[in-house]
Amino acid sequence: MPKSAKYLLIGSTEAYSGKSATILGLTHQLQQKGLDVAYGKPLGTRSDESPTTAGEADVQFITKSLNLPENQLLPTLLVLDEAAVQRRLSGEDRTDYRQKMRQYLQQPAGDLVLLEGPSNLEEGSLFDLSLLQVAEAVDAVALLVARYKSAFLVEALLSAKQRLGDRLIGVLINDIPTEQLEVVKTNMCPFLEQQGIPVLGMLPKNNLLRSVSVEELAHQLQAEVLCRSDRLDLLVESLAIGAMNVNAALKYFRKRQNMAVVTGGDRVEIQLAALETSTHCLILTGQLPPPPFIKSRAEELEVPILSVDLDTLTTVEIVNRTFGQVRLHEPIKVHCIRELMQAHFDVNRLLSELEISPAVALP
Repeated sequence: MPKSAKYLLIGSTEAYSGKSATILGLTHQLQQKGLDVAYGKPLGTRSDESPTTAGEADVQFITKSLNLPENQLLPTLLVLDEAAVQRRLSGEDRTDYRQKMRQYLQQPAGDLVLLEGPSNLEEGSLFDLSLLQVAEAVDAVALLVARYKSAFLVEALLSAKQRLGDRLIGVLINDIPTEQLEVVKTNMCPFLEQQGIPVLGMLPKNNLLRSVSVEELAHQLQAEVLCRSDRLDLLVESLAIGAMNVNAALKYFRKRQNMAVVTGGDRVEIQLAALETSTHCLILTGQLPPPPFIKSRAEELEVPILSVDLDTLTTVEIVNRTFGQVRLHEPIKVHCIRELMQAHFDVNRLLSELEISPAVALP
């Protein structure tokens, strides 16, 4: 490998913070700058959807989206799951993963190697593959992606700074509600900068990026698809519960976009109201089939109907959890994150911190 290659770890303080999305958006910016980028994810995680598959769906999607040549894709060294932990604890797995990480240094790559880090700062410690341990093995610096939930985020970032020290090159604050953007900009960012934590980007909350496909909802709910199985690719951006009277429901539904509506299989008037608004999916509880005219109208409007053998509360909990663990597997989301990163991430400052000169200057 050329000695000029630098290593940048994309990490986070908790799972589902937006690392994969950041890598997709950042790589696009770097490639526009004329830089040669390589990618790897040393520590993989077993996919719930395909427990026998070692390769992660996220990694496969990223590598396909980045369109990198084979020699610029670095291998996953370990897929982390319960079985892997047990093998390590029992002494069956005595692999020196720190040494295996150093082999990354011998592999051909480009100007910058982007490594996707673990879900948090602790994950991988048992195998010497935590964020800090990987950074030390390949002499990398780290960019942390943090999802904004409240001002308490500052404490997590200060703790990360204490642990990572000078290897923390900056942070990207993700998913900031519109009404909080100004506060983050005027209060949080200056404070973090004073603590030696550069804020390289602030991404506003985006409903499209948080959306999930009807197919994913059907999978998580183990639902029966009653109609329009050809439209399971529709993206759901919000959840509505149809538990009120029809007039109140109509007002409620009209304020929302691209929603999934959860209601009882016997609430025909709510189902009809949902179909006449911006609904991408009807989820019926109680395993009661809708009357033929509802199904016919849904067919006509291309709205899938899912039937679940669950109560409303459990259904809503599963749907909300699915929103919280959304993955980036649709091309439209890739386009969206590229635009967001272009508008809200300071790639020039990142390159300056990395001491890399771009081959092409962006306007």
